[in-house]
Amino acid sequence: MDQDTIGRIVQGDREAFRTLYDEHFEYAMRTAMLVTKNGEWAKDAVQESFLRVYRNIWQYDRDKPFKPWFYCILLRECYRVMEREKKIVPFGEQLDRFAVEQKLPDTSLDVYEALQALNDLYRIPLILKYLHDYSEREIADILELNVNTLKSRLLKGREKMRDILGGEPHGSKA
Repeated sequence: MDQDTIGRIVQGDREAFRTLYDEHFEYAMRTAMLVTKNGEWAKDAVQESFLRVYRNIWQYDRDKPFKPWFYCILLRECYRVMEREKKIVPFGEQLDRFAVEQKLPDTSLDVYEALQALNDLYRIPLILKYLHDYSEREIADILELNVNTLKSRLLKGREKMRDILGGEPHGSKA
């Protein structure tokens, strides 16, 4: 993220904020869809995240990367929206099918369904690591975890994915 753009946003430049929004919107929507498993909830979380960024950009530490700061806000919003909605919507109606909405190819559907079957404890770190290419340190900071705890969750998440997809344990002989 260009620090000049952040500086212009802090000074109230709406066009600079539009640039930031355009640059991060698609990525944020994909993340929110994977986290919330619901298109409308994802839209709410992304919209509220950008509002929070706009209101609180002055708190952003320009010595650190922008994306982890933003995605920390986004994940918190996703969790907040899911908490709010699960009190309102019956469980059976909660699960919109992202794959159907996005018309993913069949090969992606298996991986997507396996990922969605995981508990948030394992699913969120896997999304951040393998779909968004964050380092383990960045993920630990975003999720406010110890790095070793994160590594354990990544390992267990990969094992659970392998079990769901019917894969062989690493190093096994056929």
